[in-house]
Amino acid sequence: MRHWKKIISTDKLPKTHSQSLLVELTSDIVSAYVSNHVIPVSELRLLIADVHAALTSTSIPAAADAIVEKQKPAVSVRKSLQEDQMTCLECGNGFKSLKRHLMTHHSLSPDQYREKWDLSSDYPMVAPAYAEARSRLAKESGLGQNRRRKVA
Repeated sequence: MRHWKKIISTDKLPKTHSQSLLVELTSDIVSAYVSNHVIPVSELRLLIADVHAALTSTSIPAAADAIVEKQKPAVSVRKSLQEDQMTCLECGNGFKSLKRHLMTHHSLSPDQYREKWDLSSDYPMVAPAYAEARSRLAKESGLGQNRRRKVA
């Protein structure tokens, strides 16, 4: 059985396709109803007509359009990149690092976030100033250098 949310807007489809879509939805709903309720055969025609009329009169196209409509970013991609902070396109809040925020508040990995907002694969998840400060700290503490072993 289909969910109507998965259906594309019927106002953009040719009339014959949108009508067949309504017939298919009607049959899905009626068959689900009949499988769980006892209904006399004489009332089946009325049930089908009522369900079809209800589907025709509702604003399924508007609901489908709302689902298909892409979410707008809280800020532009260009404004999200700042020297001292990264602005989340989901909520508009600024952070030094987006990775943890994305997982805890939006349940998105960095790759999913980049894909959702159509960002390049090298779009940073850390503010440039913060990355530079962490890099400097690591270099000062000697990380990344081969340490020579003292032979005893």
